Amino acid sequence: QVVSYRLLNALGRQDLVDMMYMQDDVKIWADAGLADDNALVYKDANGVVLQAGDTVVITKDLDVKGTGFTAKRGTAVRNIGLVANDDQHIEGRVNGVKIHILTKFLKKS
Repeated sequence: QVVSYRLLNALGRQDLVDMMYMQDDVKIWADAGLADDNALVYKDANGVVLQAGDTVVITKDLDVKGTGFTAKRGTAVRNIGLVANDDQHIEGRVNGVKIHILTKFLKKS
């Protein structure tokens, strides 16, 4: 039942899911295994999934607004943080300054 429920949800067949009968504890178990469609997935320039705490390398010289320096290509950014509600940016420290960086200019190391 659980496998059928998850498969029908993945295929988008809500009409068939509505016809299924499952006990409450089985339904809770089946719902726990479903992927959250609203979850943001942070990916670097190569499509590798980024997670909080990862180390990334900058792939292009970036002018940092509001400061007097440029984040150079090849600079390692350690212990990154994920920006809430925006999968195109991460935050990290470069030269002791916390900045937001576009994920398209990063490569996971």
